[in-house]
Amino acid sequence: MKKFRYLPHTADAKFRAFGSSLEEAFVNSALAMFNIICNTDSVKPEMKKIIRISAKKKESLLYDFLEELLFLLDTEGFLLNKTEKLKITEKDNEFSLGCTVYGDNYKKYKVKGNIKSITYNDMFIKEDNNEFMIQAVVDL
Repeated sequence: MKKFRYLPHTADAKFRAFGSSLEEAFVNSALAMFNIICNTDSVKPEMKKIIRISAKKKESLLYDFLEELLFLLDTEGFLLNKTEKLKITEKDNEFSLGCTVYGDNYKKYKVKGNIKSITYNDMFIKEDNNEFMIQAVVDL
């Protein structure tokens, strides 16, 4: 199964990420976002960060997850290499996400362009026969 693909968009970057679980689709969404500005396969896992977030809706959880990664990029120069142990749980009408992300400082790599923000524009999460698809647009 392909992890993600990019779709045509007039000014921003639009992608679809896939997974056999919601967690895998979230992981592939993060890779799709960072692959816009660099090849994540070339990034070394030198830095480790823990992410924990909660939201009332899956789409809000996705937005907050990608936003947290973008915050790490903006404040610490963090480029993503991989995401491990991503777990999404639902309790009392709230979704929680926890994971460990690995990456390195962007100054060590060739980075093209800049991601300004995550958007809710055209965002969706679909499940069909235990296959998940996420669509998101990021402002460049």
